[in-house]
Amino acid sequence: MKVASQPWRLVPRAKGEGRQERGPERAPRWRSERTLSNLLPSENKIMDTRTLGQMSQVIFDKEWLKTAEDLDLYFMDRGVKEENGLRYDITTIPAIMLGQEFNKTKGHIHVGRWQETYTVLEGQAIYLMQKFDDAGNVADVYAVEAKKGQSIVIPSFYGHTTINPSSTQELKMANWSSPECKSDYSLYEKFGGASYFYTRQGWTKNENYKSVPELRFENALETLPSNLDFLKIG
Repeated sequence: MKVASQPWRLVPRAKGEGRQERGPERAPRWRSERTLSNLLPSENKIMDTRTLGQMSQVIFDKEWLKTAEDLDLYFMDRGVKEENGLRYDITTIPAIMLGQEFNKTKGHIHVGRWQETYTVLEGQAIYLMQKFDDAGNVADVYAVEAKKGQSIVIPSFYGHTTINPSSTQELKMANWSSPECKSDYSLYEKFGGASYFYTRQGWTKNENYKSVPELRFENALETLPSNLDFLKIG
């Protein structure tokens, strides 16, 4: 496994400290030694950070959480470029452990039938997809393991969480989506995360769900579809 040549450096927050914006006045709590100057700029570009405080509802290891300092868990560079009516974002998930759990995104479902694509740029990823029925129960859940250069498509009506399954190598991934696509985090907050957690012990069911199907696995795509117009249908 290739280790990232320029890792993010961990600088913990003091408890109770407010969220820090990424910008020239305030450095992020994780800071890359490289700059973003090599990315194609967009006038609609937004740089955002997801903190442990914002993720506390979906963390598996509650004992660790009790004494953990607030950290920046991942970074979203939204609107890096726009092309053919679609937006291109880059997300970086550092290689840190959340107690017994591997670092991850919060998890959300798209409002409407919007789809989305992801491609791994560096490291490796596990994409965990789950579909809720009308009663809020999980009707289907599957995982896709992807390495550098591989891609996935998030199907309509499936919520998704991205996991960095490494404690040594950061994950960097890119996504294409419609600027009109909106995200709903409420079901993940209600149930304390996705229906499965990925931990040092492997996959663990989330006991907050009444019933969880057995986890199945699908293969990643070697290339993205050549035509992404389906991402414009919401």
